[in-house]
Amino acid sequence: MNLNSKIFGTAYIVLSAIMINAQNSAGKLPGDPTLPSTKANLEKLVSYDKGSFKYKVEDYFARPKASAFKISPDGKYLSYKEKDKDSKNHVYVKELNTGKITKAIVEKDDLIKAYGWLNKSRLFYTQDKGGNENIHLYAADVDGTNLKDLTPFDGITLSDIIPIKDTDFVVVTMNKNNKQIFEPYKINFVTGEMTQLFENKDVNSPIDGYIFDKDGNLRGYNILENGLTTKTYYKDLQTGKFNLLKSADWSDTFSIIRFNDNAKNKDEAYVVTNLDSDKTRIVLYDLKKNAVIKEVYANPVFDVSSISVAGKNRNYELDYISYEGLKGETVPVSKFYKEIDDQLKAQFGDKEFGIVSSDDNNDKLLVVVGSDKSYGTYYEYDTKTKQTKLLYNLMPQLKEEDMAEMRPIEFKSRDGLTIRGYITLPKAALEGKKVPLIVNPHGGPQGIRDHWGFNPETQLFASRGYATLQVNFRISGGYGKEFQKAGYKQIGRKAMDDVEDGVKYAISQGWIDKDKIAIYGGSHGGYATLMGLIKTPDLYACGVDYVGVSNIFTFFSSFPEYWKPYKEMVKQIWYDLDNPEEAKIAKEVSPVFQIDKIKKPLFVVQGANDPRVNINESDQIVKAMRAKGFEVPYMVKYDEGHGFGKEPNRIELYKSMLGFFAENFNKK
Repeated sequence: MNLNSKIFGTAYIVLSAIMINAQNSAGKLPGDPTLPSTKANLEKLVSYDKGSFKYKVEDYFARPKASAFKISPDGKYLSYKEKDKDSKNHVYVKELNTGKITKAIVEKDDLIKAYGWLNKSRLFYTQDKGGNENIHLYAADVDGTNLKDLTPFDGITLSDIIPIKDTDFVVVTMNKNNKQIFEPYKINFVTGEMTQLFENKDVNSPIDGYIFDKDGNLRGYNILENGLTTKTYYKDLQTGKFNLLKSADWSDTFSIIRFNDNAKNKDEAYVVTNLDSDKTRIVLYDLKKNAVIKEVYANPVFDVSSISVAGKNRNYELDYISYEGLKGETVPVSKFYKEIDDQLKAQFGDKEFGIVSSDDNNDKLLVVVGSDKSYGTYYEYDTKTKQTKLLYNLMPQLKEEDMAEMRPIEFKSRDGLTIRGYITLPKAALEGKKVPLIVNPHGGPQGIRDHWGFNPETQLFASRGYATLQVNFRISGGYGKEFQKAGYKQIGRKAMDDVEDGVKYAISQGWIDKDKIAIYGGSHGGYATLMGLIKTPDLYACGVDYVGVSNIFTFFSSFPEYWKPYKEMVKQIWYDLDNPEEAKIAKEVSPVFQIDKIKKPLFVVQGANDPRVNINESDQIVKAMRAKGFEVPYMVKYDEGHGFGKEPNRIELYKSMLGFFAENFNKK
């Protein structure tokens, strides 16, 4: 079983941000500062959430007192985040033999995005400014000394961060020299000394991915030619020359996960591919011969793209394959992991579990266990004694017996596609009562999908008696390339049809009060909220647009420099604005041009420093709606970006949202 990684993260960090230049010039607030609602008006909104509820918003959205536990490579230390009275999450290190605890990393005004171990005595963390996603990489010793900004450059961002095992080096890719393209650098994380490893010269056909082996050697790269063709080059180990290995359409997949260091053949690698299949599968591949050695794993329904490989102590053997099916699934491979999997299944039953940290010798593992009703609990597993010890319950205040069931669903779209998703049902719905529904389209939209597992949002809504519907509409990831392609140039159209068909399905099951349905989402989900209120104005009672796109034309025109190589790809996914027919469609599915069709109340939420969906997107829709006489509550936070990361802001958001839903569900 594989615990949902969106909550707990992974040890290998890939930061693939979709960023737009934040408009935060000195002395000037982003956007139109006259538009946000007053504090009094938002507090009035909060007041509508009345009732005797067992749990408060804080119970779901206050960050855990401690979280993000990790074991040092030598097993001597346990690191973790701990929250102080001001809701700052500092990183602490506990020496296991002595019990001594040291504050190693201090979180000040800006959130620590990610952190981890570089070696047995040094930590890294990433941070931006107010959510602007200009990410820097920092390193510090376990006692907090020798703190260094390893990427001390203004206006840059990072793509990959790859620590090189048993060295003082990390490989980082960033857009330091040219904002349109990324290049790799080898950085000494003790001294800060930096060396550029390769030049990325062609802006029209840039390298958009680098392939390194475990020792940090560049073994290959991917070029995106003219925005539409992916070419994979591999280094001949005898000549040192990079030769063309594969040429494929950008929408196909041929991706080297990692080299098979368990094999004598140095050209052997694990590859994810769907070049000759609909679903991605994992194969062993000889990169020199350009040939499949054998298939490792494939699934007929779901994409498979993740593996876990042991370290040097077990000669890099393959431990397991994992993928997202109806729930997280793990396929054990090695004898070592099969024994662990059997024991944990016997102990935790049908809950999801996953190994989130380990020392280099795999003597001690940190395992997180969770489900749709449990946020997550850390256990320490001793591989020698086979004993499991409780370490930390992340949300002890939420009792499993009080939480709602998240149920996988499947239905047919109006044009015959099989659509999957999830519905979280409060107990009243299971007892036969028709309940209000929150429809929650996911972000992205391409390649993203909703997952089974604990979701604080859906559980909060269930605590108020509301069901939540999450539809993995066409263009969602995880169901094969044809399903994803079926949504290209259908954003705001057939993708919305799938959401509506999901609502009809939920109503047909007898769970839902059809007069009390709201739509809410973030990013593309915010766009889908606006389009839902436009496309089916009588279906929804109200909508919440959270950092959503309102105008495809201004959204496209604000793309950052390093999106320019992807312009042709974006045209194929969304709409080609240079094509008059498609530009016409884009205007028809841009909410700001269709506001006369919106009849129901709208609440808009935005992070002022959002580098992905500029604040202008929210400002536009608020101005347009108010101009036609609608009272639109508008929450803006000037210390946030694409979604609220700071605890007080998140709590205020959900309190306001609950009030908005209650006000509109209870209208007569």
